[in-house]
Amino acid sequence: MLGSTPGWPAVLADGPVLLRPYKRGDARAWSEVRIANQKWLAPWESSPPGPWAEMNSTRAYAYVYQDMKRSARRGESMPFAVCLEGRLVGHINLGNIVRRAFSSAYAGYWVDARVAGRGVIPTALALAVDHAFGPGGLHRIEVNIRPENRPSRRVVEKLGFREEAYHQRYMHIDGGWRDHLGYALTSEEVAAEGGLLARWRRVRA
Repeated sequence: MLGSTPGWPAVLADGPVLLRPYKRGDARAWSEVRIANQKWLAPWESSPPGPWAEMNSTRAYAYVYQDMKRSARRGESMPFAVCLEGRLVGHINLGNIVRRAFSSAYAGYWVDARVAGRGVIPTALALAVDHAFGPGGLHRIEVNIRPENRPSRRVVEKLGFREEAYHQRYMHIDGGWRDHLGYALTSEEVAAEGGLLARWRRVRA
């Protein structure tokens, strides 16, 4: 996924958690984890245009992969496969990247329920944010989460994201327009701590 985005492509790692660009050969692993986690993921994701199994098949991955590749090449996103001990277990995307005076992006993520609660996504998000604030050249990262999604909210709250907004009927998810809480973090807020990963390590200690 070669592109014009500063800092992209990139491979980031901390212990057994590794973030890397997606590959064409990820189709089977991506489809398996997505289909296995339908009940865990579907309530929180934008409403798909078809059945879950069809929208998350190996065939569908080819379209998802090409879309991610195009977006990264245009400098609009940084999509990472999240791997634990070499196995694909999740996803993080820094999307809707806007440069110049705004220098901001939205972060979205999901993780396999079978490894939830082990610090994988907080570690992955910390890695991605530090990269965004460093080589990525960004200043602000936002995350928008449904109020009912406590596991996802715990991720950003553990990392010290600020809750700063309530967005009514923000996105069409699970069959309806759903409210979201807006969280954000700027580079200045973590610079004195040596970055977000350093903050997360202190929280975990």
